[in-house]
Amino acid sequence: MSDGGIRILIAEDDEAIRTGLADALSVEGYEVVACEDGSIAAKAVEDDAKRGRLPNLCLLDVMMPGISGFDLCRNIRAGHPEIAIILLTAKGSELDKVLGLELGADDYVTKPFALAELLARIRAVLRRSAGSAAPARGAASAKPFRFGAAEVDPVRYSVRTPSGAEENLTPTLLKLIEAFIANPGVPLSRDSLLNAAWGSSYYGTTRTLDQHVAILRKLVEKNPASPVHLVTRHGIGYEYRM
Repeated sequence: MSDGGIRILIAEDDEAIRTGLADALSVEGYEVVACEDGSIAAKAVEDDAKRGRLPNLCLLDVMMPGISGFDLCRNIRAGHPEIAIILLTAKGSELDKVLGLELGADDYVTKPFALAELLARIRAVLRRSAGSAAPARGAASAKPFRFGAAEVDPVRYSVRTPSGAEENLTPTLLKLIEAFIANPGVPLSRDSLLNAAWGSSYYGTTRTLDQHVAILRKLVEKNPASPVHLVTRHGIGYEYRM
């Protein structure tokens, strides 16, 4: 059973899937809010914000009437960066997955999915989100710090890019940044980075890590096509160079 007090919002237009997920998550001990489309879910999040009781995590179906999961993900991330987000999608293309991650999703699960896998990913994302609520780099980490050619604000979950634009960070991206910051000049294996940011019980593949590193490069490199800070170490993984 999960710890009490964790609130999960489900936005899924398929009644059978929505009801099944709500029942399964309730059995696990989560407090569940189930919404039948994106518009209802968006209103539920804002109503919760007014009451000071935001969801800890949102499960968003990508293809929904009203507001799509992609648009809802973007809106939630912009207004409430502390909420963890997992996208549920029947689409399997790399483009859709990368788009979801770039819009701020912490993870994605492709339908049809095994309930055990989804529950494991929920637990992993919640752990990352809770760990990033108070920055892991000590009291000094409450202040913005340099990462590559960018400036990261861990309290606001934001990064000021080399061009001067301010972009939001997900808890997962912040965990990856912290792993790189702690090991400058050290080649880090994909497995070690997956463990640092996703946890040892993560069900995903190293492709998910590669997609997140690609997103980080767009945020912190002056020329993401020719990275000088987040460098690929072939046969190993990645290395952060200050």
